[in-house]
Amino acid sequence: MSSRVAVRISAVELRAKNFLEGVCGILMETRLEPRHLELELTESVLMQDNEFTISVLQTLKAMGVQLAVDDFGTANSSLSYLRRFPIDTLKIDRSFVHEISTSSDDAAFLGAIVSVGKTLKKRVVAEGVEKREQLAFLQSERCNEGQGYYFSPPVDAEHLAQLLGTGKSDFEITAG
Repeated sequence: MSSRVAVRISAVELRAKNFLEGVCGILMETRLEPRHLELELTESVLMQDNEFTISVLQTLKAMGVQLAVDDFGTANSSLSYLRRFPIDTLKIDRSFVHEISTSSDDAAFLGAIVSVGKTLKKRVVAEGVEKREQLAFLQSERCNEGQGYYFSPPVDAEHLAQLLGTGKSDFEITAG
């Protein structure tokens, strides 16, 4: 897995007049290859002004930017947008991961989300992995990417720069 810089985008940011120009400018200024940038959008952002959103996301994809649905499963989920929007990654909300050891319903739901994501050839990332048991369950469901305190606490910009400079990626680890 190659390292990515993930940035969460709000609806206001996505709809800003110069959003695409700003992304292009930042990529040029930082010399970050677009394939190493992953923009995270929540389901609710995707569901607002669909045609405009699709247009912006298609432009970002054409540039090579990766796109993720963050907190998947917490909003008005619609599987139809997984076909309509050029999404690369589903990030499963931590609330489902947290409950897998105590709720068979949540474990079944989590397994179904992973299965749908894999069937649609999306990258699936589980958020909020804190325990070895959670990681083991996710791996048994073919979800081989996770982020959370089990791997590393959040890091500040200085530590992130050090990690990127050394090539280490303990801030998001592919398991398995």
